[in-house]
Amino acid sequence: MISTSQFNKEIDLIIANAIREDVGAGDHSSLACIPYDAAGKAKLLVKEDGVISGVEFAKRVLNYVDPGLKIDVLIEDGSWVKPGDICFYVSGNSQSILKSERLILNAMQRMSAISTKTKKFVDILEGTSTKILDTRKTTPGIRALEKWAVKIGGGKNHRFALYDMIMLKDNHIDFCGGITKAIVKTKEYLLENHLDLKIIVEARNLEEIKEILKSDNVYRILIDNFNYKDTRKAVSLIGDKCFTESSGGITLETLKNYAECGVDYISSGAITHSVCNMDLSLKAI
Repeated sequence: MISTSQFNKEIDLIIANAIREDVGAGDHSSLACIPYDAAGKAKLLVKEDGVISGVEFAKRVLNYVDPGLKIDVLIEDGSWVKPGDICFYVSGNSQSILKSERLILNAMQRMSAISTKTKKFVDILEGTSTKILDTRKTTPGIRALEKWAVKIGGGKNHRFALYDMIMLKDNHIDFCGGITKAIVKTKEYLLENHLDLKIIVEARNLEEIKEILKSDNVYRILIDNFNYKDTRKAVSLIGDKCFTESSGGITLETLKNYAECGVDYISSGAITHSVCNMDLSLKAI
Protein backbone atom coordinates (compact mmCIF):
# COMPACT_ATOMS: atom_id res chain seq x y z
CA MET A 1 0.00 0.00 0.00
CA ILE A 2 1.06 3.58 -0.52
CA SER A 3 2.38 5.62 2.39
CA THR A 4 0.44 8.32 4.21
CA SER A 5 2.59 11.01 2.60
CA GLN A 6 1.92 9.60 -0.87
CA PHE A 7 -1.80 9.45 -0.14
CA ASN A 8 -1.82 13.07 1.06
CA LYS A 9 -0.05 14.13 -2.13
CA GLU A 10 -2.79 12.41 -4.14
CA ILE A 11 -5.46 14.32 -2.21
CA ASP A 12 -3.62 17.62 -2.73
CA LEU A 13 -3.42 16.93 -6.47
CA ILE A 14 -7.15 16.15 -6.62
CA ILE A 15 -8.02 19.43 -4.90
CA ALA A 16 -5.69 21.55 -7.01
CA ASN A 17 -6.89 19.99 -10.27
CA ALA A 18 -10.56 20.19 -9.32
CA ILE A 19 -10.31 23.89 -8.43
CA ARG A 20 -8.39 24.55 -11.66
CA GLU A 21 -11.08 22.72 -13.62
CA ASP A 22 -14.03 24.42 -11.91
CA VAL A 23 -12.81 27.95 -11.22
CA GLY A 24 -10.39 28.60 -14.07
CA ALA A 25 -9.94 32.33 -14.58
CA GLY A 26 -12.45 33.12 -11.85
CA ASP A 27 -15.86 32.46 -10.34
CA HIS A 28 -17.50 35.22 -12.36
CA SER A 29 -20.98 34.51 -10.94
CA SER A 30 -19.77 35.39 -7.44
CA LEU A 31 -17.38 38.12 -8.58
CA ALA A 32 -20.22 39.86 -10.43
CA CYS A 33 -22.67 40.22 -7.57
CA ILE A 34 -20.97 39.60 -4.22
CA PRO A 35 -18.53 42.14 -2.70
CA TYR A 36 -15.01 40.74 -2.30
CA ASP A 37 -15.08 41.39 1.47
CA ALA A 38 -18.60 40.05 2.15
CA ALA A 39 -18.83 37.44 4.92
CA GLY A 40 -21.33 34.62 5.18
CA LYS A 41 -22.18 31.27 6.69
CA ALA A 42 -23.42 27.97 5.24
CA LYS A 43 -24.39 24.51 6.49
CA LEU A 44 -23.81 21.06 5.01
CA LEU A 45 -27.32 19.57 5.06
CA VAL A 46 -28.07 15.85 4.81
CA LYS A 47 -31.08 14.90 2.66
CA GLU A 48 -30.78 11.12 2.63
CA ASP A 49 -29.99 8.25 5.03
CA GLY A 50 -26.45 6.89 4.86
CA VAL A 51 -22.87 6.99 6.10
CA ILE A 52 -21.41 10.49 5.87
CA SER A 53 -18.00 10.62 4.25
CA GLY A 54 -15.72 13.43 3.16
CA VAL A 55 -15.91 15.85 6.08
CA GLU A 56 -12.13 15.76 6.48
CA PHE A 57 -11.77 16.26 2.73
CA ALA A 58 -14.09 19.29 2.94
CA LYS A 59 -11.78 20.77 5.60
CA ARG A 60 -8.83 20.42 3.22
CA VAL A 61 -10.72 21.98 0.33
CA LEU A 62 -11.77 24.97 2.43
CA ASN A 63 -8.24 25.47 3.73
CA TYR A 64 -6.88 25.28 0.17
CA VAL A 65 -9.34 27.85 -1.16
CA ASP A 66 -9.13 30.19 1.81
CA PRO A 67 -7.23 29.44 5.06
CA GLY A 68 -9.39 32.12 6.72
CA LEU A 69 -12.55 30.03 6.44
CA LYS A 70 -13.76 28.47 9.70
CA ILE A 71 -15.46 25.05 9.81
CA ASP A 72 -17.44 23.85 12.81
CA VAL A 73 -17.92 20.08 12.53
CA LEU A 74 -20.98 18.54 14.19
CA ILE A 75 -20.88 15.05 12.64
CA GLU A 76 -17.66 13.18 11.87
CA ASP A 77 -16.84 10.89 8.95
CA GLY A 78 -18.23 7.37 9.31
CA SER A 79 -21.35 8.40 11.22
CA TRP A 80 -24.80 7.23 10.14
CA VAL A 81 -26.88 10.28 9.20
CA LYS A 82 -30.51 10.99 8.33
CA PRO A 83 -32.37 13.74 6.44
CA GLY A 84 -32.21 17.05 8.29
CA ASP A 85 -28.88 16.39 9.97
CA ILE A 86 -26.28 19.15 9.72
CA CYS A 87 -22.71 17.86 9.35
CA PHE A 88 -20.89 21.15 9.65
CA TYR A 89 -21.11 24.91 9.42
CA VAL A 90 -18.61 26.96 7.45
CA SER A 91 -18.18 30.69 7.88
CA GLY A 92 -16.00 33.40 6.39
CA ASN A 93 -15.59 35.07 3.02
CA SER A 94 -18.73 34.49 0.94
CA GLN A 95 -16.88 34.25 -2.36
CA SER A 96 -14.55 31.61 -0.92
CA ILE A 97 -17.46 29.52 0.38
CA LEU A 98 -19.12 29.59 -3.04
CA LYS A 99 -15.86 28.72 -4.79
CA SER A 100 -15.54 25.63 -2.57
CA GLU A 101 -19.17 24.54 -2.72
CA ARG A 102 -19.33 22.35 -5.82
CA LEU A 103 -16.09 20.46 -5.18
CA ILE A 104 -17.15 19.71 -1.60
CA LEU A 105 -20.58 18.49 -2.67
CA ASN A 106 -19.38 16.45 -5.65
CA ALA A 107 -16.81 14.70 -3.49
CA MET A 108 -18.91 14.18 -0.37
CA GLN A 109 -21.95 12.92 -2.27
CA ARG A 110 -19.90 10.24 -4.02
CA MET A 111 -17.75 9.40 -1.01
CA SER A 112 -20.83 9.03 1.19
CA ALA A 113 -22.47 6.72 -1.35
CA ILE A 114 -19.35 4.53 -1.43
CA SER A 115 -19.06 4.46 2.37
CA THR A 116 -22.75 3.59 2.67
CA LYS A 117 -22.49 0.70 0.21
CA THR A 118 -19.27 -0.54 1.81
CA LYS A 119 -21.00 -0.54 5.22
CA LYS A 120 -23.70 -2.84 3.81
CA PHE A 121 -21.02 -5.35 2.77
CA VAL A 122 -19.25 -5.02 6.12
CA ASP A 123 -22.48 -5.59 8.06
CA ILE A 124 -23.27 -8.78 6.13
CA LEU A 125 -19.77 -10.10 6.84
CA GLU A 126 -20.10 -9.46 10.58
CA GLY A 127 -19.50 -12.67 12.49
CA THR A 128 -17.18 -14.10 9.83
CA SER A 129 -13.41 -13.69 9.50
CA THR A 130 -13.71 -12.37 5.93
CA LYS A 131 -12.85 -8.76 5.06
CA ILE A 132 -14.20 -6.74 2.13
CA LEU A 133 -11.67 -5.21 -0.27
CA ASP A 134 -12.03 -2.56 -2.95
CA THR A 135 -10.37 -2.79 -6.38
CA ARG A 136 -8.83 -0.53 -9.04
CA LYS A 137 -12.29 -0.11 -10.59
CA THR A 138 -12.43 3.53 -9.57
CA THR A 139 -13.16 6.86 -11.26
CA PRO A 140 -10.02 8.11 -13.06
CA GLY A 141 -8.44 11.01 -11.22
CA ILE A 142 -10.19 10.56 -7.86
CA ARG A 143 -9.10 7.06 -6.80
CA ALA A 144 -7.70 8.35 -3.51
CA LEU A 145 -11.10 9.79 -2.55
CA GLU A 146 -12.95 6.61 -3.39
CA LYS A 147 -10.52 4.37 -1.52
CA TRP A 148 -10.65 6.76 1.43
CA ALA A 149 -14.45 6.38 1.40
CA VAL A 150 -14.14 2.58 1.43
CA LYS A 151 -12.07 2.77 4.63
CA ILE A 152 -14.54 5.19 6.21
CA GLY A 153 -17.28 2.64 5.46
CA GLY A 154 -15.32 -0.08 7.26
CA GLY A 155 -13.77 -1.81 4.25
CA LYS A 156 -10.12 -2.50 3.45
CA ASN A 157 -8.05 -1.12 0.60
CA HIS A 158 -6.58 -3.50 -1.96
CA ARG A 159 -3.47 -2.23 -3.76
CA PHE A 160 -3.71 1.47 -4.60
CA ALA A 161 -2.35 1.20 -8.13
CA LEU A 162 -0.11 -0.84 -10.40
CA TYR A 163 3.06 0.19 -8.58
CA ASP A 164 2.46 -0.91 -4.99
CA MET A 165 1.65 -4.61 -5.41
CA ILE A 166 2.16 -7.34 -8.01
CA MET A 167 -1.07 -8.90 -9.25
CA LEU A 168 -0.72 -11.57 -11.90
CA LYS A 169 -4.12 -11.86 -13.56
CA ASP A 170 -5.27 -14.06 -16.41
CA ASN A 171 -3.94 -11.77 -19.15
CA HIS A 172 -0.50 -11.50 -17.55
CA ILE A 173 -0.35 -15.28 -17.23
CA ASP A 174 -1.52 -15.90 -20.79
CA PHE A 175 0.78 -13.29 -22.34
CA CYS A 176 3.72 -14.65 -20.32
CA GLY A 177 3.07 -18.26 -21.23
CA GLY A 178 1.81 -19.82 -18.03
CA ILE A 179 1.45 -19.44 -14.27
CA THR A 180 4.79 -20.84 -13.14
CA LYS A 181 6.70 -18.88 -15.75
CA ALA A 182 4.92 -15.67 -14.76
CA ILE A 183 5.73 -16.19 -11.07
CA VAL A 184 9.39 -17.04 -11.74
CA LYS A 185 9.87 -14.01 -13.99
CA THR A 186 8.14 -11.78 -11.44
CA LYS A 187 10.47 -12.89 -8.64
CA GLU A 188 13.48 -12.31 -10.88
CA TYR A 189 12.18 -8.84 -11.76
CA LEU A 190 11.66 -7.89 -8.11
CA LEU A 191 15.14 -9.12 -7.20
CA GLU A 192 16.85 -7.32 -10.08
CA ASN A 193 15.06 -4.05 -9.32
CA HIS A 194 15.41 -4.27 -5.51
CA LEU A 195 11.65 -4.14 -5.01
CA ASP A 196 9.79 -5.54 -2.01
CA LEU A 197 6.26 -6.05 -3.31
CA LYS A 198 3.68 -8.66 -2.39
CA ILE A 199 2.58 -11.08 -5.12
CA ILE A 200 -1.04 -12.02 -5.78
CA VAL A 201 -1.84 -14.63 -8.42
CA GLU A 202 -5.24 -15.20 -10.00
CA ALA A 203 -6.56 -18.75 -10.46
CA ARG A 204 -9.35 -19.69 -12.84
CA ASN A 205 -9.79 -23.28 -11.72
CA LEU A 206 -8.57 -25.81 -9.15
CA GLU A 207 -5.74 -27.04 -11.37
CA GLU A 208 -4.32 -23.51 -11.47
CA ILE A 209 -4.60 -23.36 -7.66
CA LYS A 210 -2.46 -26.51 -7.45
CA GLU A 211 0.13 -25.04 -9.83
CA ILE A 212 0.36 -21.77 -7.93
CA LEU A 213 0.96 -23.66 -4.68
CA LYS A 214 4.13 -25.18 -6.15
CA SER A 215 5.74 -21.72 -5.96
CA ASP A 216 6.95 -20.08 -2.76
CA ASN A 217 6.33 -16.53 -1.56
CA VAL A 218 2.91 -16.00 -3.15
CA TYR A 219 1.15 -13.65 -0.74
CA ARG A 220 -2.44 -14.27 -1.83
CA ILE A 221 -4.33 -16.38 -4.34
CA LEU A 222 -7.27 -14.74 -6.11
CA ILE A 223 -10.00 -17.36 -6.47
CA ASP A 224 -11.77 -15.83 -9.43
CA ASN A 225 -15.33 -16.63 -10.50
CA PHE A 226 -15.49 -19.93 -8.61
CA ASN A 227 -18.77 -21.42 -7.40
CA TYR A 228 -19.26 -22.16 -3.71
CA LYS A 229 -18.27 -25.81 -3.95
CA ASP A 230 -15.00 -25.12 -5.77
CA THR A 231 -14.24 -22.16 -3.50
CA ARG A 232 -14.40 -24.44 -0.48
CA LYS A 233 -12.13 -26.93 -2.24
CA ALA A 234 -9.69 -24.14 -3.13
CA VAL A 235 -9.57 -22.89 0.48
CA SER A 236 -8.90 -26.44 1.66
CA LEU A 237 -6.09 -26.91 -0.87
CA ILE A 238 -4.46 -23.60 0.04
CA GLY A 239 -4.71 -24.05 3.79
CA ASP A 240 -2.33 -21.69 5.57
CA LYS A 241 0.18 -21.48 2.71
CA CYS A 242 -1.06 -18.01 1.77
CA PHE A 243 -4.08 -15.73 2.03
CA THR A 244 -7.21 -16.29 -0.06
CA GLU A 245 -9.43 -13.84 -1.92
CA SER A 246 -12.71 -14.46 -3.73
CA SER A 247 -13.79 -12.19 -6.56
CA GLY A 248 -15.96 -12.04 -9.62
CA GLY A 249 -19.56 -10.82 -9.58
CA ILE A 250 -20.09 -11.31 -5.86
CA THR A 251 -23.21 -9.45 -4.72
CA LEU A 252 -24.81 -8.54 -1.40
CA GLU A 253 -26.99 -11.63 -1.88
CA THR A 254 -24.08 -14.05 -2.41
CA LEU A 255 -21.52 -12.38 -0.15
CA LYS A 256 -22.18 -14.35 3.04
CA ASN A 257 -22.11 -17.67 1.18
CA TYR A 258 -18.62 -16.96 -0.15
CA ALA A 259 -17.44 -15.81 3.27
CA GLU A 260 -18.69 -19.08 4.75
CA CYS A 261 -16.40 -20.92 2.31
CA GLY A 262 -13.55 -19.67 4.51
CA VAL A 263 -11.86 -17.06 2.31
CA ASP A 264 -9.83 -14.33 4.01
CA TYR A 265 -10.96 -11.56 1.66
CA ILE A 266 -13.69 -10.78 -0.84
CA SER A 267 -12.98 -8.05 -3.37
CA SER A 268 -15.75 -6.07 -5.05
CA GLY A 269 -15.52 -3.42 -7.74
CA ALA A 270 -19.20 -2.61 -7.16
CA ILE A 271 -18.52 -0.70 -3.94
CA THR A 272 -16.78 2.00 -5.98
CA HIS A 273 -18.07 1.75 -9.55
CA SER A 274 -21.78 1.13 -8.96
CA VAL A 275 -23.11 3.70 -6.52
CA CYS A 276 -25.70 6.48 -6.70
CA ASN A 277 -24.60 9.74 -5.10
CA MET A 278 -26.01 10.51 -1.67
CA ASP A 279 -28.15 13.65 -1.56
CA LEU A 280 -26.42 16.51 0.29
CA SER A 281 -26.53 20.29 -0.05
CA LEU A 282 -24.54 23.29 1.13
CA LYS A 283 -27.00 26.02 2.05
CA ALA A 284 -26.37 29.65 2.99
CA ILE A 285 -27.86 30.66 6.34
